[in-house]
Amino acid sequence: MNGVAVITGAGSGIGRASALGLSQAGWRVVLAGRRPEPLADLASSIGKSALALPTDVADSASVDGLFAETVERFGRVDLLFNNAGLSLPATRIDSVGDEDWDRLVEVNLSGAFRCLRAAFRVMRDQSPQGGRIINNGSISAHAPRLHSAAYTATKHAITGLTRSASLDGRELNIACGQIDIGNAATDMASGAVDGMLQADGSIRAEPVMNVDDVARAVVHMAELPLEANVQFMTIMATTMPFVGRG
Repeated sequence: MNGVAVITGAGSGIGRASALGLSQAGWRVVLAGRRPEPLADLASSIGKSALALPTDVADSASVDGLFAETVERFGRVDLLFNNAGLSLPATRIDSVGDEDWDRLVEVNLSGAFRCLRAAFRVMRDQSPQGGRIINNGSISAHAPRLHSAAYTATKHAITGLTRSASLDGRELNIACGQIDIGNAATDMASGAVDGMLQADGSIRAEPVMNVDDVARAVVHMAELPLEANVQFMTIMATTMPFVGRG
């Protein structure tokens, strides 16, 4: 059996698919998210190797409780898939309100930091020491969509967090990498099928990929020995407008 994995945003989409993929690969999985019902349903479908822990990544006490309960149940943390995040409808910069900006930064960036910090503390103190952290960036960590300033800024910041964590983790046997995903078929990306806003202002449907393909990529990154690390991986629908975007 593999180790213990904490997955944030596990109730739906990429988080749910990755939790299923990891559990099928033999990991014990801790399912974190804001909505108790989908977490409980997923844990029930996986069985005894799953633990559902409703968590608000915008709250430090909630995040610390997530990791404390994980250690109490399973004894350690070997993997964090730092996946929880929000997006906004397409909104030009001059129309982004403080509340929406603050909410995205609080969840997408500060929430990811809180989870990473808590994982570091557990991985630092456990025996054997160390573990792996995979941050969910985005295609937007490389190239923005039109009218996506708040989301894009948080995802660029995730790249800085990943690089810093990679350096800080070396002395603690903690590996940190990032997966940047484009057009997985989830509720968050449902607009790709109906039509996405393009750089020239037009709206066009875009290709999507099966979310299970993302899960397989996460499992691949997770199962490397700690002596090896995928620092950055981009996985995308093959013909989506990213290479050559704009």
